[in-house]
Amino acid sequence: MSALQEYKCPCCGGAIAFDSGTQKMKCPYCDTEFEVEALESYQNGAASDVEDDMNWGEAAGGAWKEGEADGLRSFVCKSCGGEIVGDETTAAASCPFCGNSVIMTGQLSGALKPDCIIPFKLDKTAAKAALQKHYGGKRLLPKVFKDQNHIDEIKGVYVPFWLFDADAQASIRYKATRVRTYSDSDYHYKETSCFSVSRGGVLGFERVPVDGSSKMPDELMESIEPFSFSDAVDFKTAYLAGYLADKYDVDEEQSIGRANERIRRSTEEAFAATVEGYTSVVPETSSIKLQGGSVKYALYPVWLLNTTWNGGKYTFAMNGQTGKMVGDLPVDKSAAHKWTIGLTALCSAAAYGIVWLLHIAGIL
Repeated sequence: MSALQEYKCPCCGGAIAFDSGTQKMKCPYCDTEFEVEALESYQNGAASDVEDDMNWGEAAGGAWKEGEADGLRSFVCKSCGGEIVGDETTAAASCPFCGNSVIMTGQLSGALKPDCIIPFKLDKTAAKAALQKHYGGKRLLPKVFKDQNHIDEIKGVYVPFWLFDADAQASIRYKATRVRTYSDSDYHYKETSCFSVSRGGVLGFERVPVDGSSKMPDELMESIEPFSFSDAVDFKTAYLAGYLADKYDVDEEQSIGRANERIRRSTEEAFAATVEGYTSVVPETSSIKLQGGSVKYALYPVWLLNTTWNGGKYTFAMNGQTGKMVGDLPVDKSAAHKWTIGLTALCSAAAYGIVWLLHIAGIL
């Protein structure tokens, strides 16, 4: 069994969690609030609990087959004794029996400890409102997707990110053209001038984020950016209480390629924006070298909704700091068919009207 860490209210002994509204630890039973640092100090000074030793003889069930239990981790809730089973990347969860927030300290120890964390700024109510707003105005959205029972599936998750710092030294050459047209009494002329345009310089990049969890689609995580690092604080396990959390399963080395691609794309876009005044601009050569690279491991707040409809899985994500919501929506095929028929009829009527006006004007 792996170790669990729970935070208890010093006043009433109830399970306590991080409150995004007050940015403090708050007891849901007696409403007492504590600063994160103060509660951590109290927790660290408390005596360690002694686990019960209750043996029931021969265990029920059979032996695991080879590889069958790979990736599974089990934990015992200190409040009710219930066993929690997760995978090898689960770092925080809720006990399914008593609902207490628990943190798998073994999953975040040693080299896996994050450097920093951005605490949740928005709660579940804000996430529900954002999702309803995301649904709004979508005429082709199936009605079942607007039901409240889907909203209740939203979970707050701390997603692992690698943050890359680097200076990009770039040298890019473009082929550009400038077109001029003019006429005389006999001919129309088109003059095309060609230019070779060079750009060079250094761009500094700070904290380029790359999602470190294979469970989270990279495109989805990038869509809810940006996160403001001004709210980041040194990592403390207390911030995880009341939320889900994953440790990374895509390491720093595996993430470098995506970080390089993001830096390259941003550098090329920034330099291309300086080539102005031409009819066309096409890059010919590009050389980008990175210098002074460094990386940090951080946890960023994300509200997630995963739901399945008509055999398809739909994932929605909201930035737990800014409230930006993204996610693809299904289309009601019946409504879409009716909408297409209506649009076709409208276009046909408009075309008929134009032909009639042209006929009246004597053009046709």
